[in-house]
Amino acid sequence: MPVSIAIIGSGPAGFYTADALVKSCESCRIDIIERLPTPFGLIRGGVAPDHQTTKRITQKFEKTALLDEVSYYGNVEIGRDVTLQELRNLYDAVVLAVGAPNDRKLTIPGADKLGVHGSAAFVGWYNGHPDFQDLKPNLDVGAAAVIGNGNVAMDVARVLLRSAQGMAKSDLPDYARQAIHHAPINDVYMFGRRGPVEAKFTNVELREMGNLNETSPVVRAEQLPDSVEAAGANLSDRNRRLAERNLKVLREYSERGSKSKPKRVHFEFYAAPVEILGGNRVEGLRLERTRVVSGRAEGTGEFFEIDCGLVVAAIGYRSEPMDGAPYDEKRAIIPNDDGRVDDGLYAVGWIKRGPSGVISSNRSDGVVVAKFIHDDFDASFESSKTGRSGFEELLHSRGIRSVSYADWKKIDAMELKNATDPSPRQKFITVEDMLEALDGACNSKESA
Repeated sequence: MPVSIAIIGSGPAGFYTADALVKSCESCRIDIIERLPTPFGLIRGGVAPDHQTTKRITQKFEKTALLDEVSYYGNVEIGRDVTLQELRNLYDAVVLAVGAPNDRKLTIPGADKLGVHGSAAFVGWYNGHPDFQDLKPNLDVGAAAVIGNGNVAMDVARVLLRSAQGMAKSDLPDYARQAIHHAPINDVYMFGRRGPVEAKFTNVELREMGNLNETSPVVRAEQLPDSVEAAGANLSDRNRRLAERNLKVLREYSERGSKSKPKRVHFEFYAAPVEILGGNRVEGLRLERTRVVSGRAEGTGEFFEIDCGLVVAAIGYRSEPMDGAPYDEKRAIIPNDDGRVDDGLYAVGWIKRGPSGVISSNRSDGVVVAKFIHDDFDASFESSKTGRSGFEELLHSRGIRSVSYADWKKIDAMELKNATDPSPRQKFITVEDMLEALDGACNSKESA
């Protein structure tokens, strides 16, 4: 009997793990279980809609999904439809690859005002994620503030400011397209507690911000150190080279004029938010100037304010507890030893190590866990678990409708067909719409 393995989550961590398992285990059967009908996790719901090249990684994941050893079960939620313990009873090994889907909360006074959103929710909204399509942020404002200076913060700022022409080849949903391109936002402020040397955005994202049709980057020269060494940062060689490239681009931005284009993105460093101002709704943001001491931001006692009607906090993500697995509340991860959680239970990706790195950072997690499973279930192992057949029987007995990868390809084909050129796809926004469209496609085929 082959080793039966369930992977919970179909984002990059889940697919990298499935690929590594196929390559390392001579005899295994892998089932990828996803709570949404659609696979690929943050590739679909988190990567910016104008970064279509990045989304092409799904072509690699599809090759894995189509292997004989692999099956996909979408629209099945752990905890709602099936428990983790039930999966552990059915499978020899269970791999948790559920990511960190929720926002790390902004806790300053005023964070509960209307117009304050976490980046997970806001990015999910403009990506057409079913969980956030009802967010309906008020964009009828002149200025917005983004708290954070990583790639997610950069994405939020760019999507808010990019012209309709610049977004034409994106898969931005119609409701978000209408709201963003009719918004009177002319200024977006990006605030980082530390300096430009410590910023987490990549050079590619930074340079892209300088090429927008309608937006000028605004950088204050006095906030830029003469060199990485002058900033006193303790960086690895790789991070030092990245910081040097970023400083070079920021210096070039600081020398540009900001009056040639109607919109501006303001890069503000050494600024920590302390209060969101206004009545029930956001009217401004109060911040404290900081200095960096031993890599940490310390307040200087100097405060300033900006007017804005929208605040997006891009300050990190959190995983949530899962019944049947341990949980580290402080770190918001499942405690593990390099991916090993318990006998037959493993973790990969953000649920293992927290929200850090880029898409490919998840590959090594999958390789490590695949080796664990290979070693734990060697050639002499004889499985007594029912695996896939038992799982399908359980779903059938509970009347749970799962979506296969072939079903997903039908949804995918309809999204591509429904798109208006040059947009690559028109996403279905709700699970109900996906399933209804799938039923329509199946009925049409049957009647034909």
